[in-house]
Amino acid sequence: MSIDTDVAEPAATTTDDDADGPAGTGATASLGGYLSPRLRLFSLTFLMLFVELALIRWLGANVVYMSYYSNFVLLGSFLGIGLGFLWAGRSERSLFPYTPVLLGALVAFVYAFDVPLKWTTREVIFFETIEPQSPLPRWLVLVVLFVAVAIVMAAIGDGVARTFGRFEPLEAYRLDLLGSVSGIAAFSVLSFVGARPVVWGVVIAAVLLLNLSLRLSLGTLVAGGGLLLLLVPLAVEATDHNVIWSPYYRITHHVNDAGGIGTKVNQSPHWEQIPSEGSPLYETVYQRTTRPDGGDVLVIGAGSGNDVAVALERDAEHVDAVEIDQRLMDLARTGHPDEPYADPRVDIHIDDGRAYLERSDKKWDRILLALPDSLALVQGQSAIRLESYLFTVEALEAAKEHLKPGGSFAMYNYYRQDWLVDRYANTIAEVFDQPPCVSRWPLYSLAVLTAADDASALDCPAEEVWAADSGDEPVSDDRPFPYLRDRTVPTDYLLAGFAMLALSVAGALFILGPGGQLRSALQYGDLFFMGVLVSVLVAVAVSQRVTFKRPALLYCVLLAALALAFVIPPESLLGLAVVPRFVAAVTLAFFPIFTANLVFTQRFKATASSTVAFGVNLLGAMVGGLLEYAALITGFRGLLLLVAVAYGLAFLTGRKHLLPTPAAA
Repeated sequence: MSIDTDVAEPAATTTDDDADGPAGTGATASLGGYLSPRLRLFSLTFLMLFVELALIRWLGANVVYMSYYSNFVLLGSFLGIGLGFLWAGRSERSLFPYTPVLLGALVAFVYAFDVPLKWTTREVIFFETIEPQSPLPRWLVLVVLFVAVAIVMAAIGDGVARTFGRFEPLEAYRLDLLGSVSGIAAFSVLSFVGARPVVWGVVIAAVLLLNLSLRLSLGTLVAGGGLLLLLVPLAVEATDHNVIWSPYYRITHHVNDAGGIGTKVNQSPHWEQIPSEGSPLYETVYQRTTRPDGGDVLVIGAGSGNDVAVALERDAEHVDAVEIDQRLMDLARTGHPDEPYADPRVDIHIDDGRAYLERSDKKWDRILLALPDSLALVQGQSAIRLESYLFTVEALEAAKEHLKPGGSFAMYNYYRQDWLVDRYANTIAEVFDQPPCVSRWPLYSLAVLTAADDASALDCPAEEVWAADSGDEPVSDDRPFPYLRDRTVPTDYLLAGFAMLALSVAGALFILGPGGQLRSALQYGDLFFMGVLVSVLVAVAVSQRVTFKRPALLYCVLLAALALAFVIPPESLLGLAVVPRFVAAVTLAFFPIFTANLVFTQRFKATASSTVAFGVNLLGAMVGGLLEYAALITGFRGLLLLVAVAYGLAFLTGRKHLLPTPAAA
């Protein structure tokens, strides 16, 4: 009985001396710098991911609506890195030395041009309350920033590629992943501790200086000027003590007329601490219930402390205040005129509201979603905001399960559009099996929605009992897009997506040309289609040691893994005990990714031109990122079908590489 895998003989690895290679052949020696080839590849891939994450954070904070387009920065990065790899395979002239001036120019452009912020369409809700003037239209700035990000990342990608190509494919890939993971970890740590962008800039400058030749020349002076253009504005910004950075936002704060603190996040108004007495928004929450005083209260999105202060005024026995952002909570604790967070009845929890609710075994008399509105996307996601999973059917079911008998649930905000109020009311009605009480005010569709499992717990005027009229679809964990009215991809996203595709094709054709380079790239069409999933280090480690005799069978395993993930909804695991649930969830989530990476690495280890192959794969990742927007229509489970199609195309275009490995004599 034969086994379908062989343990491969240890391949000869490229030494550091061999890796330098001759000048003019894409060799690392052409880059200069002070590091050995392995350290150079590690440091440059560290730089690549660090800069990518820094641009996503910094652009979202300074070009406000980019907070809702963070995925476009990610896609621009994929495109740029892919084009950088293709360029390194074609030209002896390196783009990497231009990185400092390109990055400095991007920073200067962002500081020079403001962008209009008032932006809500019929299809999707963005902004409605602020509108600075700008000499450039929004769409033009988006295109310019996408191209600028791609150019910066192409220069860095070129530097990586000229080192990458001097190692065996999987060894280069392993070093690439180690550097990338380290770059992600370093940026995450700096974000967690609240480091300002000038610190990010110093890290970037240090890595660049270690990898650039610093001989006295015009090029060195230009690079130095670029670093100054990058660092000086960030250093000036760091002197503003009214600005702090959290893992989520750039926070600007001031003392308001009420003696409390007011905040803006990413330049958008967020919350104001005010004396809560007499506010209809806060009072209505209690007036619409038959037991308005006392009890245990959970406030999700506690933020400013206004909601907590009102609960205390209503003689709450205990308040659990949940806020996701530690920096915002630090401001709120010291600034509120009523000092609610100093009250011993209050416990503060720095956590995601949905996660806290589902982990807790406690029950409350009142659960409040207190103006949760993050004004920011989850980084690298197409349309998921930080608070999106608070408003799904599954989230409200969790809230209902955590109410004491006779308890009530309420959510309130400036919802901007009446249809969004109706969507949430419809979701509440579906979960609580009865219509909620909906109190409305005209200004920006301000509304308070109150519900209870027991109808006798509500004291709702007849005119405020919600009656379905629009039929707006409730949101679910599979499709958590409350601000998108219909199952469609918004026109702005479509236009931007087509523009990015056109720019990507034009850039690839410009670099490859119509001759041999294009034909060389086309032979890696299967790697292009594999680019829809992100690679992981463990698959590389396996593929370095194991060669599959029948690699085509990996596609069968991948198809089975995708089918399993499709037919088993994640919520079906909630009934399991903690340990089995964790094991099952990890298996469902990561087994398809692991298998897909075995497919990729088994193919990649035999490529004749690792830089071109990897560049083509990154271009595929960019297209895969665009396909993520299909989830706006299908939901996330539907994306598994697109992944299956992509790997089917990879199988068809690369089937000649899937012939069984001849048995050893």
